[in-house]
Amino acid sequence: MVEVPYKYSFHSQVKNNLSLTVYNSGFEQCEKGFSWGPALRDHFLIHYITSGKGIYKVGDDTYHLGEGDMFLINENTSVYYRADDDDPWKYNWVGFNGTDAKRILNMTPFVNGRVVVNLQNKEFGDLLYEIYRVRGFDEACELEMLGRLYIFLGELVKLTRIDNISFKGNYRYIKSALNYIKFNYSRKIDVKDIANEIGVSRSHLYRVFVSQLGMSPSDYLEKYRVNEALALLKNPDLSIAEVANSVGFDDPLYFSRVFKKNKGMSPSKYR
Repeated sequence: MVEVPYKYSFHSQVKNNLSLTVYNSGFEQCEKGFSWGPALRDHFLIHYITSGKGIYKVGDDTYHLGEGDMFLINENTSVYYRADDDDPWKYNWVGFNGTDAKRILNMTPFVNGRVVVNLQNKEFGDLLYEIYRVRGFDEACELEMLGRLYIFLGELVKLTRIDNISFKGNYRYIKSALNYIKFNYSRKIDVKDIANEIGVSRSHLYRVFVSQLGMSPSDYLEKYRVNEALALLKNPDLSIAEVANSVGFDDPLYFSRVFKKNKGMSPSKYR
């Protein structure tokens, strides 16, 4: 008896660029020869192959994958993947994004440009399915999905044995810098203050942020402040200037420019 191809997926309604959020999740038994791309996503996406075969192309690299393989699609990276003509793959997946997404991925086996990991561990497929299983649009479901995503990523992190002293040091700097921003973003801090706080030069801080987070310290600080402003803008009793001051901007016009650059619209339009 031939199995009927199927696909079940869930797309979250959470659109804000938070520290980490589930973008979508699901599972699919692909049709023979089913393909996607070449195209790119605006979020990270991880597939775990539970059966069957297929190919995955990133740039000039082609990977022939099968049961037990996991592959990562990085945000804003053109990729192509295709199910086998005779034995099409079945996979579970999760899509996610947020300001902490790349930092967390850099603690997993998906580090230094690696996009394929052979695991041969059914547990990872089950963990991905659990994210889909608890799906829903209310706040309780969104939190439970996020919790399951953290559990999945935590299991991936456990696979990584960090022996490189330099990487350990850079991770310590990143963690200290992010904590400093988290507790001081509402003050008039800048990149110099962050570097002084953790005891490194501005140039070294820049290199660490770009290598671990894919953005400069100033860009991260901007994004963090804008994300914190989103909740405040929902309060009609606060003026745009008050929101700007509350997240570390003393010039409401500059705040509006930064907000529009990050969100594609002005604070007043978002409100």
